[in-house]
Amino acid sequence: MGISRRDGGYVSAYTVLPTPTYSVTSVEYLVIAGGGGGGGGFSSAYGGSGGAGGYRSSVIGESSGGGASAESFLNISSGTTYTVTVGAGGANAADGIKGGNGSDSAFGSITSIGGGGGSGTNSGQAAGIGGSGGGGSYSTNPTAAAGTTNQGFRGGNYITGGQAGWGGGAGSAGADNNSGPIYNGLGLSSSITGSAIMRAEGGSGSGAAAPLSNTGSGGSGGRSQDNVTRSGGSGIVIIRFSKYFPPARTTGSATLTISGDYQIYSFTGSGTITF
Repeated sequence: MGISRRDGGYVSAYTVLPTPTYSVTSVEYLVIAGGGGGGGGFSSAYGGSGGAGGYRSSVIGESSGGGASAESFLNISSGTTYTVTVGAGGANAADGIKGGNGSDSAFGSITSIGGGGGSGTNSGQAAGIGGSGGGGSYSTNPTAAAGTTNQGFRGGNYITGGQAGWGGGAGSAGADNNSGPIYNGLGLSSSITGSAIMRAEGGSGSGAAAPLSNTGSGGSGGRSQDNVTRSGGSGIVIIRFSKYFPPARTTGSATLTISGDYQIYSFTGSGTITF
């Protein structure tokens, strides 16, 4: 039905609807810091292994490190730019020196602490406290370091007659010496990208392979006669939200993938994201 005009004709009646707008209000995240480097030993005495980088997750049905439940989604403001920091792995160590702690990773206000370096065999080269703690070395610095609450576990202690402590992981503490059956601290698996991937494992014993980049895993300790110590793995930051929202704008080392109902931004280096 129309609206009548004075000349007897009609004008169609209709309603002008507002243009729809969308605003992302919350996102899921996985923030993993760089893993700690392995500690140096001397002769046949081993340095402690590095702890994993801190592990914080808000993915539904998954866990954060240190035995914690998943955190709440992060509420964000549309049009706001958030800084993303991806922490480097801690450096491996020279003979007798403590491994370097990993660097922190962050997404806005969410910060994960770098993994603790494994202790060195020289006096005063104690294991580093971190997201997960570094392991204790042979004799001189036998005590492992603690992890950070809700991010990771402690490293393993050296006990007389064994080798050295193993690095703590996001999923469990490092073993004392070689008291297995699982020696290094376990990592955690996340399917935030659509595929289950294990990350943030503690450093293994001397001679172990170097941890992969962007896993936040700890590096192995070593001894001077084979000089095998490993740096920690770098961290990663992954952010996801509904694919039905407009895509975000990013700078730095970010990759966008679509999986199921999500758009996923994986940062392997520092940058920014604007929603």
